[in-house]
Amino acid sequence: MLRSLCALTVALASCRIDAAALPQTTITAVERLVTAYRDAHRIPGMSIAVVADGKLAWSKAYGLADIENSVAARNATLYRSASIGKTMTATAAMRLVEAGALDLRADIRDYCPAFPAKAWRITPWNLLTHTSGIRHYGGPRDLEEQSSTEHYPSVVAALQPFKDDALQFEPGTKWQYSTYGFDVLGCVIEGAAHMPFLTYMTEQVWRPAGMLATRDDDPRAVILNRAAKYTLRDGVLQNAPAIDMSNRMPAGGYLTTAAELASFVTALLNGALVKPATVDEMMKPATLTTGAVVGYGLGWGVETEEWHGDRWTFHGGSSPGASGFIAVMPKHRFAVVFLTNLDELPERNELAADIARVVLAFAQPGNKE
Repeated sequence: MLRSLCALTVALASCRIDAAALPQTTITAVERLVTAYRDAHRIPGMSIAVVADGKLAWSKAYGLADIENSVAARNATLYRSASIGKTMTATAAMRLVEAGALDLRADIRDYCPAFPAKAWRITPWNLLTHTSGIRHYGGPRDLEEQSSTEHYPSVVAALQPFKDDALQFEPGTKWQYSTYGFDVLGCVIEGAAHMPFLTYMTEQVWRPAGMLATRDDDPRAVILNRAAKYTLRDGVLQNAPAIDMSNRMPAGGYLTTAAELASFVTALLNGALVKPATVDEMMKPATLTTGAVVGYGLGWGVETEEWHGDRWTFHGGSSPGASGFIAVMPKHRFAVVFLTNLDELPERNELAADIARVVLAFAQPGNKE
């Protein structure tokens, strides 16, 4: 009940959730890290949430969601997810796998016939692990694609800019990050679910996880609590260029809050979205047909070597006017999430790791761990 009230309270500048779950000394140390990071990188607004023992333990917002109108960042502030959204899209796919509606080793065209046949067969597993050979941004239209203002009415329509391009390698033989690969995954999910992609995300991922404010980042819509977006150009803070994320909706075109992302992780850790065995499969490194192991699972980045007997599982996201990070240590039942309204932020993984060290009482860098 407290979490729901907190998410709905827009009059408060910040809201702590079950703060007693973390000792005040721990909260103070985390806040010191966050404040130093914000100051170093001139971040206008930032929201953070910590999951401890599989529960949302603490959350706070800092700074301004909208500088021009002096609107404080709040726990209810909605930021663009950018590529952090891939973790949610991957979860949607795995719910379909558990339901028997999606075969990870089938041909993607069984579910998404709008994507043309290529020289090699592509599977949903290839899309989830970035081993499909489908290109990422790049080439002569790179800036145009990343800064697209065209609105695509569906995930099928959004395939148009790249669907006729040749694959860059045989699926499964290499790893190459591909936002467009997750666009195709959205089409696959829609076909397997027999319902519009965003309807499936809402009904099968966001609502079951208690993410009642999470939605698509539609630039045309009037959306309460949506943060303004900023960028730094030659050291000057500016409004970020307006773009339309419908050309990459399944890859990260969502709006969400740090607290709701923490609820998403909590639902994963507690088996509320997919089975624990499925979470384990998602959060382990994938293996190429060559036998090489890569630092990515099913929709999650994963360190190939364990840290403190656990997997450092993570995903970053950055697009014009937004940067964020999510990190999970599943065996420790720990997660940290932070979202901001400034793009291209560096050292996000390092900040998350430092917060993990504090919350989990690990030795600090330079000491024996």
